[in-house]
Amino acid sequence: MSGIDLSRISVLVVEDSPFVRSLLVNSIRVLGVQSVRSVDDGAEAIEFLKLVDENPMKAGMMSVDVIISDWEMSPVNGLMLLRWIRRHKESSDRFKPFIMLTGYSEPKRVQEAREMGVTEFMSKPFSVNALADKFYSIIFKQRQFVHTNSYFGPDRRRQVIPISGEDRRKFTYDSPEVEVVNV
Repeated sequence: MSGIDLSRISVLVVEDSPFVRSLLVNSIRVLGVQSVRSVDDGAEAIEFLKLVDENPMKAGMMSVDVIISDWEMSPVNGLMLLRWIRRHKESSDRFKPFIMLTGYSEPKRVQEAREMGVTEFMSKPFSVNALADKFYSIIFKQRQFVHTNSYFGPDRRRQVIPISGEDRRKFTYDSPEVEVVNV
C-alpha cells in the first residue's frame, strides 16, 4: 500500500483493552494517518461522534472518516455501535466505513456483522499489512449501499459473477423493494 497518502483520513478507534488500543493507534499512524482518536467503548464512541457533529473544534477532530471497533466491550459493544451508526436517527453519516475487529471470527459472527452492515471484518491478532489491506479496500473498492426492509449497508456482493443456472435471488437492484445508494 506504499504510495497512498492517508494523512488526511481521520480514524476513530473503539477498543476497551488499553494494550490493543495502543497497538492499533500506533499501527494506524505507521500507515500515515495523522488524525486518530480512541475511546474505550461504544457508548463513548456515540458521544464522541455526536460531539464531532455538534462542535468539531471542541472534539478536536473535524470529522470521522473510518471507525475501527472491537466487538466485545461493555456497556455498548461494537455490534450495537454499528447498529446505531447504520440505523439511528441521530447518526449523521449512515454510510461511514466501519471495520469490526474481533477475536471471535467464527462464521456466525462474520455473518452477524455483515447483516448489520459492517464494511470490513478483521480478526485479532492483526498485522499492519492486514490493516493496510482494509484501508485499501475501503478507499479503492467502495461498494454501493443497499437499503431493503431488513438490511441497510454496503452491498454484500464484492464482485459480479455470472450465474450459470436459474437466478434464485428474491430481489435484484431493479426490485421496487431495493434502494441502491451510490456514495
